Amino acid sequence: MESTEERQSGRGRDRARRGARPWLGAFVAIVVVPILIGAGVVLVAGRGVAFEAIRRLTAHKFPDVQWIEAAELARWREDPGRTQPLVLDARTAVEYRVSHLRDAVHLDPHRPSLHPLRGRAKNDPLVLYCSVGYRSARVAHWLAAQGYTNVWNLSGSLFQWANEDRPVFREGRPALQVHPYDRRWGLLLESRYRASVPEVETPFAAP
Repeated sequence: MESTEERQSGRGRDRARRGARPWLGAFVAIVVVPILIGAGVVLVAGRGVAFEAIRRLTAHKFPDVQWIEAAELARWREDPGRTQPLVLDARTAVEYRVSHLRDAVHLDPHRPSLHPLRGRAKNDPLVLYCSVGYRSARVAHWLAAQGYTNVWNLSGSLFQWANEDRPVFREGRPALQVHPYDRRWGLLLESRYRASVPEVETPFAAP
């Protein structure tokens, strides 16, 4: 039979494990994700593997978020018979000014606001994106908590969209480059699309 001391020791280990769980998300974002998107992964395994790894880790942190592929969003926006989504850019204003998806509305990822959604029903379709999908997933999770029921996060976000030669815009006109966020994360963006701009200064560890 298990002794009282062993039972107490086991309960202590359980409490320690439970106490560590809140740190899991921070550990993944700060340590695991940057490793996965290092130059070795991008150059050896390819960007597709890195994007999939980021999506899986992000989905683990925000399991309630729905995802949409770039090809599906492109078809949706070209279909006049469907209710068109409001596309929300969950990056910094500096990134947005370099380029963004057509007609995308900027939404501050650090302090999101419902102001851009004024007049929208809670079940209207919303599609969010950022650089690779982490910040937009975080905002999508927040919007779901506010009662919005038809929220989608763009898989691979703007980096993958550009890598697939899909159009981006600046002040209503086609653009050629995308803000790379920083040198490390910018490895996920093909070099011909990387704008030569200062890196983003943000408290978040992932774009």
